[in-house]
Amino acid sequence: MGLTGDRGRERTAQTRRGTAYSDRMYFTDRGIEELEKRRGEEEVTFEWLAEQLRTFVDLNPDFEVPVERLATWLARLDDEDEDDE
Repeated sequence: MGLTGDRGRERTAQTRRGTAYSDRMYFTDRGIEELEKRRGEEEVTFEWLAEQLRTFVDLNPDFEVPVERLATWLARLDDEDEDDE
């Protein structure tokens, strides 16, 4: 069983931007690391990613809310940078 909880609060803004990592390994990190290892050299479009997310939700409707949150977060990443200026 993986660790759950408020993962985002565990890491600082710097760690979320990939400059440092916590010593803790979260269950979801395994999948992220596998994705990076297997497909890290590939280039994809957001159109392709959106289609894969739709397919995933069609096959796994229980994950509709988390996928929606991830997609919204990715879509609004630049908004955070504009607020800082």
